[in-house]
Amino acid sequence: MGISVNHISKSYKSVKALQDISFEVKKGELFGLIGPDGAGKTTLFRILTTLLFADEGTATVAGFDVVNNYKNIRHSVGYMPGKFSLYQDLTVEENLDFFATIFGTTVEENYDLIKDIYVQIEPFKNRRAGKLSGGMKQKLALSCALIHKPKVLFLDEPTTGVDPVSRKEFWDMLKRLQQKGITILVSTPYMDEAALCDRIALIQDGKILEIDTPQAIVKHYPKPIYNVSANNMYNLINSLNAYEYNHSVYPFGEFVHYTDKRTDFNPEHLKTYLEFKNLLNIEIEETKATIEDTFMELAK
Repeated sequence: MGISVNHISKSYKSVKALQDISFEVKKGELFGLIGPDGAGKTTLFRILTTLLFADEGTATVAGFDVVNNYKNIRHSVGYMPGKFSLYQDLTVEENLDFFATIFGTTVEENYDLIKDIYVQIEPFKNRRAGKLSGGMKQKLALSCALIHKPKVLFLDEPTTGVDPVSRKEFWDMLKRLQQKGITILVSTPYMDEAALCDRIALIQDGKILEIDTPQAIVKHYPKPIYNVSANNMYNLINSLNAYEYNHSVYPFGEFVHYTDKRTDFNPEHLKTYLEFKNLLNIEIEETKATIEDTFMELAK
């Protein structure tokens, strides 16, 4: 087993950061912890990487207990925190050498593991880390987290604030790392990234809402969902929220995602209501639910 979390709870005074969290990550699995800021993702990561004690519960990482075997865990995992935490005044090459030395290894010894990532930043190896772009900082941080060949890799919101192209490149790198047998636990607030994981746990307010494959979670959405658009988005949202039969109303790009309380919902009835509200160019068509829709439904 890569990671086992059993009834973990953690509070900061009156704030319950984690509430009875349990899940397992299989060896070699790419598992996503999906939720907004403040959901408890970072607190859980800090517990699993032995940087914080839980108030209740137990956990193991790579077969080691997070309390009794913390030294073993620190040599067995790679951790990339949400905030860039490398030495800004050291160069790319110096940062990598430093982290290799800490773990009693060398860059040359484990270069095969980071080669695909490092070749992209090698042209900037003499540049100070603080002067790198967001995407390059991300690749350097991942290289430093991998330089000692960890069994388990923890990535806390690794693509936050990174451009779309770098985000895609990063996830392509994770897929290649997974093929090398590394267990990966990644947290993200981006629902589109959830679909790239083998399994995901949806987390909100320190509680796990659901755990399954992305495809299975989407299938669990309980109602037909509709894309609704009109000439005025603000009035459209207000009108739909005021509609007595609405079950849920959420902005979704250029549309509003709408679900109805009734089992015999007729889109024409809704269109008539919206026309009465002086909206124009109204379009209503059924669409497929997304992970974001499922998350919003579970979090209600």
